[in-house]
Formats: sequence, structure tokens, C-alpha cells
Amino acid sequence: MTSPEVTVQRDPQLQAIAAALSEPFEPKEVKFKPQMVKNNRALAMGYIDARLIQDRLDDVLGVENWQDSYDFLPDGSVVCRLRLKLGGRWITKTDVGSPSEQPDSGDRVKAAVSDALKRAAVKFGIGRYLYRLPAQWVDYDPVKKQLSNPPQLPAFALPRAKAQPQAAVAAPPRAPKVTSPPKPEPVPVVEEKPQPVVKEAAKVEGPKSATSLPSNGHELHRRLQEYDAKLAAQKLCVRGALLAHVTQAGVKAGYTANMTDWTGPAIPFAVDAVKEFETSVRSAKTDRQTAA
Repeated sequence: MTSPEVTVQRDPQLQAIAAALSEPFEPKEVKFKPQMVKNNRALAMGYIDARLIQDRLDDVLGVENWQDSYDFLPDGSVVCRLRLKLGGRWITKTDVGSPSEQPDSGDRVKAAVSDALKRAAVKFGIGRYLYRLPAQWVDYDPVKKQLSNPPQLPAFALPRAKAQPQAAVAAPPRAPKVTSPPKPEPVPVVEEKPQPVVKEAAKVEGPKSATSLPSNGHELHRRLQEYDAKLAAQKLCVRGALLAHVTQAGVKAGYTANMTDWTGPAIPFAVDAVKEFETSVRSAKTDRQTAA
């Protein structure tokens, strides 16, 4: 007799935090260095500065919700213990960084500390996508000992808003404004427990009618960014959690991961996903207040 399959339900807010932590960095922030050199060609390896990791942790979790500590080993290596507060619990990930080959001992230690932090952060998803970059050989200047032309990043290594050409991102021209008689107010939907939240959401999404919904994916993305900021300001979620939730729900429903491409039925689908997310985070906040 086979045991029944068990489905584990993951906390949607934790999923949103994980997505925000693992979001690719801006292309200008990703640097490349030669990993292997053959004459005037080199194998490029992408990396990020440790300060970007600190900024990402501050932006997603807040300065009060992460900690780091270091142990210095006799061989010059450094152990980083990175602790993040997730879902009310402190989670620790540990990894070891290696010293550089710089002549100054202080610089070698700083390099080991930065390397340890980056390696520990990868275990939380920060910058992990850099390890999936395809191997690329590029021109190398042996005199300056640097890459002549850094490689281009693939689409999966770009932030969602930058995953298409800039010309395609530009909003379409607005149609001329046509004066029309005032329309009757839409009939509100009666709910068992009406909340101010639904009214607040309506300011961003508009009433659920053909004239007030976002006309395209660009407007949808802009409205969600504004409402995401409002929810974060109310301490209901971290910045970016709403966008991550709606995008993930859309991908599961068969839509593209680039929200600016969404049209037609994807627009009301996104509105429903916003309401689902907001109900979840407000319920979670109420539960925490009740428990306290």
C-alpha cells in the first residue's frame, strides 16, 4: 500500500521574500574578471560587490532583521555566519571565504571577509544566478590585465523590468481625451466583513470594470509598484513582495514572467492576485497581533 502524497504549503510571504532576495542585480552592478587566460582571450567570471549584498538585505528585510559574524582561521580563511529573520525565526547560513593574493595583510583579510559574506548570501539566493551564467571567452588585454569587452548578460540574469529592449518598455501614446456624460457609480460588491484595505486597493487598481482596469501591462506594472510601496509603508510586507507574488502567480497560470507584456485576461487575473495577497498579509498581521 502506497502512502498518500503530502503537499507542503509554503508561506506566500516567505516565498515573496525569497524571490526578492534572489532578484538579479542591475547589469551595471555586475562585474567580470578573468578566471582563465589564454593569450589575448580570457574566460569571464561574473561577480558582485559585497556592499550590494548588504543593500539587498537592508531593502528586503530591513537593517534590524539581519546579522553577520565572522571567525578568522589560522590559514587566513574567514567563516561568515549570516543570520536572517524570516517568518519570525532567525535562520543562519554559514560559509568560508578565502584570502586574496594581495601583498598587504589587511587587504587579504578584507577580501576573505567579503568572499565569506558573498558565499553565505548565495545560500539565501542572493546572486546565485551568477553561477548559472554560461561560460564566455572574451578579448583580454594582457598589458592592463583586464577584460577588453565584458560579456553580455542573458535574459534570465536581468531584472524583470529590464528583460526587454527599452523601446518596447515605453508606454504607448495616450488616445485623445473624449468628453462624455458622467457614468453611474458601479454597484459595490457586498462582502461579509468589508475592510478599508479593499477601498485602498481600489485606489490603485480601480473598480473592477472595463474602463478602470489597467489598459496594458505597462500601466499594470506601474500601479502595482505604487501599491507595493503603500503595503510596505504599512509594514504589511517587504518592498517588492506584492510584485513577486503577482508575477509568480501569473507564471503558474501560463503568462510570461515579464508583467509589462500582460494583456487581456491577464489584467483582471493580476487584480485578483493582488486581493489574494493582501488578504493573506493582513490576516498574517492580525494573527501576529493577536498572538502578541
